[in-house]
Parts: sequence; structure tokens; C-alpha cells
Amino acid sequence: MRKTTAHVLGAVLIAASLTLAGCAADSKPSASGGDSKKVTIGISQILEHPSLDAARDGFKKAVIEAGYVEGETVTFDQQNAQGEMTTATAIASKFKSDGVDLLLAIATPTAQAAAQSVTDIPILFTAVTEPAEAGLVASWEAPGANVTGTSDLNPVAEQIALIKEIAPDAKEIGVIYSSGEVNSEVQVKLARTAAADLGMTLKEVTVSAAADVSQAADTLSGVDAIYVPTDNTVVEGLESVIMVAETNKIPLIVGEGDSVERGGLATYGINYSDLGFQTGLMAVRILKDGADPATMGVETLSKIELVVNTAAAERMGVTLSPELLAKADKTVEK
Repeated sequence: MRKTTAHVLGAVLIAASLTLAGCAADSKPSASGGDSKKVTIGISQILEHPSLDAARDGFKKAVIEAGYVEGETVTFDQQNAQGEMTTATAIASKFKSDGVDLLLAIATPTAQAAAQSVTDIPILFTAVTEPAEAGLVASWEAPGANVTGTSDLNPVAEQIALIKEIAPDAKEIGVIYSSGEVNSEVQVKLARTAAADLGMTLKEVTVSAAADVSQAADTLSGVDAIYVPTDNTVVEGLESVIMVAETNKIPLIVGEGDSVERGGLATYGINYSDLGFQTGLMAVRILKDGADPATMGVETLSKIELVVNTAAAERMGVTLSPELLAKADKTVEK
């Protein structure tokens, strides 16, 4: 049957209507409020331990709560360098070649590897103590390139003062840290100053790998207290330090709450899940609003928490005052 001009025009109009309807459906935000655009976020973590895991999970939570649906509108490509810088560099290079939309680097070594390998993709870091010292940003206020994020700079002075509060007669503090971690060097420098202000000195022992932690800890059996900053290498082997502290009845002050959970005595520290969440909010601003990392200042958490472990105190022969226990934000009993 021969089609008339009216028939042809009608078919064209119907097809156009269907096409527009389809486009509208594709661009419509999801019921959860997320964008329809699918994004891939590469996550590079230097190694596994509770604080870094918490930062990663907090980050993902913030992105998902902003409306992205995992497996539908966002894919998290999670990679772990297992403490190896060469692996961290390879991971960053893979993310670059894959063309991820954003890269999250957890801890200083992975952030450095990412920043050196990737210059055309937004990079956020978290659990980095001093990003300027690490060469990641031009300054905290104005990062200047494609890299910014959140710092976990600890209240080191308050942590050292906690030693004096728990052990008033302490004179020498043993400190174990990795000589290869910029963040640790920054914290130890702050600890030296804080200890001197309180009439104490540091006995410093450095390690290059988690396997060295046990031997390093043994050299501190005669100190009055032990301090472990947020050092990825030492925290990986923290149980060796805890064993020395318990055997020799030495109070062990640590850099974050997860290490208290594992058997450290106490800390003033930040919540790494909250830190990761805050980093996730920065990611949402970049992905949804087009924010530029170059002008997004490095952020920190303002709240710190006092966490104490009463069971660890007993094992280390330490008596915690009622006043200290009363002001604790969290008490661990294991």
C-alpha cells in the first residue's frame, strides 16, 4: 500500500516522541537522588589495617549517601599495595590507563605514587599527615594541581601529655616509627618538642618493614612509656609492641582508636571512618558539582576522642584515674 505524506509525517513524529521520551528517562535522576552518569572511582590503599579500612569504608558511605548506587551508577575499583611502593605505582598507572573518574589514595605512600603517576585525573588522599611535606600539595590552603584531600594530623602534643597524666614520673619515652614515612617523621618531630616541654626525652627506634617491629620493640624494655604514632608499618606489627609493653609493665600510648581496640592503652585521636566520610563529601563535590581540586583546601577533623582500654591498663600494670575514665569518649574492655 502506498504511504501518504501524512502517514510518513506521523511516523516521524511518533519516532521523535519516543526518542525524546527515552532521553528524558536516561537523564532522570534515580529515586535515591543520584546522578544517572556512571562513574568509576579507583581506590589505592597502602596496606590493610583497621584505621585505613575505616577511612575507605567511610569514603564509600559518603558517596553512596549522596545518591550513587554501587554497581549501577558508581564502581569502586579497590586495590591494595600490600605495603609495596612499586605495587602502589603500578596501581596508579593502571587507574590512569583505565581512565577512572576519580582516584582515592589512602595513606601517604599511595598518595605520593598516585600524584607522581597521574596528573589529569582528580586525586583525593586521606590518612595523610602532612601533605605539603610529602610533596602532594603546594599548600594546605591552595593545593594548586589535581590533588587534595584530608589530613589525619594527630594531636601529638595531647597524646604526649596523656603519658604524663597516666605516668607522672615518666622521664623517657620510647618511640618506634618507620624512617621511610614522611608522616611519621613529622609526628616524631612534634613529639620531641612536646616531650621536652614536659621534661621528658625520646628514645627513638626506626624500622623499615613490619618484620622489624618486634626486634625494635625489644630495645624499649627499659623506658617509662612507649609511644606509637600513626605509622602504617609499625601499626601493622603492633602486637609485637603490645607484648613488650605488657611483659615489662610499660604504658603504651598509640596514635588512633583502632590501636586501642587492638590492645594499646589510650589515645587522643580522630575517628578514621569520619575522616573517610569527609573525604567522600569532597569527592561528591568534584564529581557532581565540578569542583576543582586545585582550589579545594586540605581538610581536617576538628573533633578528637579520648579512647582508653581498661583491660590493657591492667595487663600493663597501670592504674587509670577516675578523672581520666570519666572524661573518656570511649572505653574498651578487652
